[in-house]
Amino acid sequence: MRYTVLTLVCLLICSFFIPKTGQAASSPEVSANNAILIEQSSGRVLYEKQAHEKQSIASITKIMTAIIAIESGKLNNTVTVSNRAVHAPGSSIYLEKGEKIKLKDLVYGLMLRSGNDAAIAISEEVGGSMEGFVHLMNQKAKWIGMTNTSFDNPHGLDSDNHYSTAYDMALLMRYAMENQQFRLVTGSASYKPDNSAYPWHNKNKLLTGMYDHSNGGKTGYTRIAGRTLVSTAQKKNMELIAVTLNDPDDWRDHIEMFEWGFDEFKMTTIDQKGESIYDMNDEGMQVKGYLHHDIVLPLKINERTQIESKSYILHENPRSEQEVIGKTIYFVDSLPVTESPIYSERPSSGLMNKIALVYLRMTGFVPNG
Repeated sequence: MRYTVLTLVCLLICSFFIPKTGQAASSPEVSANNAILIEQSSGRVLYEKQAHEKQSIASITKIMTAIIAIESGKLNNTVTVSNRAVHAPGSSIYLEKGEKIKLKDLVYGLMLRSGNDAAIAISEEVGGSMEGFVHLMNQKAKWIGMTNTSFDNPHGLDSDNHYSTAYDMALLMRYAMENQQFRLVTGSASYKPDNSAYPWHNKNKLLTGMYDHSNGGKTGYTRIAGRTLVSTAQKKNMELIAVTLNDPDDWRDHIEMFEWGFDEFKMTTIDQKGESIYDMNDEGMQVKGYLHHDIVLPLKINERTQIESKSYILHENPRSEQEVIGKTIYFVDSLPVTESPIYSERPSSGLMNKIALVYLRMTGFVPNG
């Protein structure tokens, strides 16, 4: 592995960075207007087609609604359904005005049955109002890095100010899949709410029998957006996220992208947890920069000799152990594919080391800091 170390005055560490790389020469054929395929752990883009073009997104919007509701910590709250929620147009879980239902059940109704009434009920409970919740959605989108996204409602019905891109929706799904409660919801083939005699069945056909490796996703459709779909699949140690917008053949396209990704790429360990990335001397003590976790990338066989990395250092004099002092960016064939924080490690000084350090300071070899 070849390392380049640079010192910067300022540095932004972004945990959910997905690089805008191009796809390999051989790629799947999809009928979608916009599409992308990424790997979950690294965020590497394996395939893309007009992935940064702004489009209407329909009910895949509800991924954002669900993750905000889950992160609110209010899943056990009892929600009283409002008149506004009951009269939401489009798909519904048939809520009634004044009905009392757990927020958790609403999230399942949102994700499995795509209930627009559930979306509004969630927004009013978590955000105080639908408008307040939309503000939270746009704040979260900005924090995740969805730079070409604007939310105008929690359900995805068409609006001039409601749009995203395939790339941004991949960013969102990657972020949401880091949450175990979200994984449980999106990966459920069915769910029986407390106040219903019958279970809800997931509309995601990939998950309910069409594709063995499917483990999550969200469907969508409006007249303007067409068919939209975000889905996830896992095979052995590789997990993939696929997004298609305006796709008349989305089930087939997602299966083709997944199969192509699993066949063409294999998860390969590039650097290991604890590996020293950067050594520096601070006040007579050796301080090392190291990786907090293994760096594992999806690679083609011919890419394994094309890996390079650059390490950018922010703090040359960390004051504590396990402090983020920079980041390492990994490149395949000169294109950035993922990044990882660099953490400091200060070995504990024994008594003799401390005595030696005092002596060195007294003699002027090490300045007092």
